[in-house]
Amino acid sequence: MDKHAGADQALLSVEDLAVYFPIGGGVFSGRPQMLRAVDGVSLSIKPGESLGLVGESGCGKSTLALSILGLVDATTGRVVLDGKTVGGDTDRRDVARTVQMVFQDPYASLNPRQTVRRTLADPLRLHGVSNAGEVADRVAEMLRQVGLRPDQADLYPHEFSGGQRQRIGIARALILKPKLVICDEPVSALDVSIRAQIINLLLELQAEMGLSYLMISHDLGVVEHMSDRVAVMYLGRIVETGGWREIFEQPRHPYTRALIAAIPDPLTRGLAREKARGEIPSPLNPPPGCTFNPRCPHAIDHCRAAAPMLSAIDDGHLVSCWRADEFATPISA
Repeated sequence: MDKHAGADQALLSVEDLAVYFPIGGGVFSGRPQMLRAVDGVSLSIKPGESLGLVGESGCGKSTLALSILGLVDATTGRVVLDGKTVGGDTDRRDVARTVQMVFQDPYASLNPRQTVRRTLADPLRLHGVSNAGEVADRVAEMLRQVGLRPDQADLYPHEFSGGQRQRIGIARALILKPKLVICDEPVSALDVSIRAQIINLLLELQAEMGLSYLMISHDLGVVEHMSDRVAVMYLGRIVETGGWREIFEQPRHPYTRALIAAIPDPLTRGLAREKARGEIPSPLNPPPGCTFNPRCPHAIDHCRAAAPMLSAIDDGHLVSCWRADEFATPISA
């Protein structure tokens, strides 16, 4: 999967990004607590590349996505998109022309009072495409590209199935011809029988349009089929990142191993079940040391005392775990 070896310039660069939200506070309750939704994240995506971002609900994946879109301001760090810093006085229209989002729920993300034609035409008009004929042609072509008929443009969302609605959501994201598409759990709300169709559609559109993807999911089984590289996020931080083969065949962080063990029939991978214990801690009060230590079956005293840095253990493979060397044997062995 080394199809991007020549594309050295990153399309997206997230540099030590932190997003904190004050919770509580006031005249009688004192200083607010800080919820560390994203806590020092760095990652990059090259043109035409897919990065899978994986982690449990509440780990900060969606907040990171909103920061990339310029909808949530960074507390520290920065987001650089196609050579321009996102945030502050950045023109939202410039960001929207470069990056768009496919949402999780195709039932909630479409306006039930708008026809498909208007849903797709409004972004074009907002970005200066005023010729009615050009708008109609681009709407019709976009519907064909996502596997729908142009004569369905005057229907309303309730007249479509869940899979068809997600196709409309994908068409809306692509109508402005962005370079990067953030897919936030794009198939988790769909029937199992439909998921493969949508995944295949996204792969076909990537090949046709030269798209880059940030594929957000709590399910490693989904991103396995769509990602060149994978970043694993836990409690606001990246704990492991690498090529999909390194992540799936030689995971070095216990949390990554637990996620892989949760994939149906993990024994086919040669990985014994390594379930994480308990629930993800609150980002208002993260545990000391490695934040995964209360749930980790391999934690030792040092894990509870000091936080490991995200460090390279191989070319392009980084992990933040004091015991990473103990998991060097491929799980297929």
